[in-house]
Amino acid sequence: MNYYSENFSIKTLFKWTIICLIIGILSGSTSSFFLVSLNWVTEYRENNSWIIWLLPIGGLFIGLVYHYYGKTAVKGNNLILEEYENPQKPIPLLMAPLVLIGTLITHLLGGSAGREGTAVQMSTAISDQLTRVFKLNNSERKTILILGISAGFASVFGTPLAGAIFALEVVFFSRINFKSVFTSFLVAYISYYVVELWHVKHTHYFISSVPNFSFLNLFWVSISGILFGLTALFFSKTTHFWHELFSKYISYPPVRPFVGGVILSISFYFIVTTKYIGLGIPSIVDAFNHTSANYDFLLKILFTGFTLGAGFKGGEVTPLFFIGATLGSSLSLFIPLPIALLAGMGFVAVFSGATHTPIACTIMGMELFGLESGIYIVIACVIAYFFSGSIGIYSSQIVRGPKYKLYRKWNSSNLEDL
Repeated sequence: MNYYSENFSIKTLFKWTIICLIIGILSGSTSSFFLVSLNWVTEYRENNSWIIWLLPIGGLFIGLVYHYYGKTAVKGNNLILEEYENPQKPIPLLMAPLVLIGTLITHLLGGSAGREGTAVQMSTAISDQLTRVFKLNNSERKTILILGISAGFASVFGTPLAGAIFALEVVFFSRINFKSVFTSFLVAYISYYVVELWHVKHTHYFISSVPNFSFLNLFWVSISGILFGLTALFFSKTTHFWHELFSKYISYPPVRPFVGGVILSISFYFIVTTKYIGLGIPSIVDAFNHTSANYDFLLKILFTGFTLGAGFKGGEVTPLFFIGATLGSSLSLFIPLPIALLAGMGFVAVFSGATHTPIACTIMGMELFGLESGIYIVIACVIAYFFSGSIGIYSSQIVRGPKYKLYRKWNSSNLEDL
């Protein structure tokens, strides 16, 4: 009996190691291709600003393709969370090329979107095909979905620790078994190193000055964390508002991104700047060195929520980085903390509030900015998490954990009404 159990464990370990290798290599490679392609289309758009006028045509194309070929895939990350909670049928492999093409078109033509959603959807769509190959049951399939999220996140941002924990935390940390924990970390590092082997570089950010911790600084970090949390709530509600508005007044889905593209193109023409379209990486980097305008984060919320709500493709996370970093940078006019520290805190804290993942965001902050800023990062992320309400960017995410219990205790009304 003992021999059989040991032999079974070795077989299981070998099987899941092979699965992690397959997912890590495929996810890392697809993310590498995506990142290189994204850099190319971004550079082309910046050198040919006239192309923004084609955004309505691109939106119509995306809408038509998803309407006729990707009716299930159109749910994006929400489909992944729904399948994790209540397994029904495999995530279609078609999701991977659809979201890749849709995101590249969105960025090429000037939509305001991110990249996390694309990488995670590609990775998970590929990963879930192994469910049939290895004849996995529903419990094992949940692990496969976690691996897809982990590999996609880690490879696209270059943060393997945060990627592994994000995948576990976004589906609620306390319900995860040890196998999922071990394999999530393993696949995150495999996908991360695959990107490194492809020589694809990630953006680096620096916090050059970290003040000594004090009760006064604790007060200022707490104030900042509250503002970051409320901003995350505002972003989530704004994104859902635009989606509901387009769905309510435009019944034929392909027309929604076409109309949205017309409005966006005209808007970008009149504001005479491209800083709020695409990923906005230059503005994020600049926020760590110079004080951002106090309206930068608001305009990014507006344009990103509108872009995604209209039906364009991409993620929300990099725009959240933009929103948090520029908000933190602008707060340096009122809060006596270094600009880079405030930008770094906002970078991860707004993300923490919008996704209900304070642990992953804390780890991400330490991976990106160094351990020296760790105490400030963790406080900002936790406070933002509690002050961001129950509404997140993923409508299918089930809110559990400390926030859920605290909200139920403080408010007798239904949590969904908060």
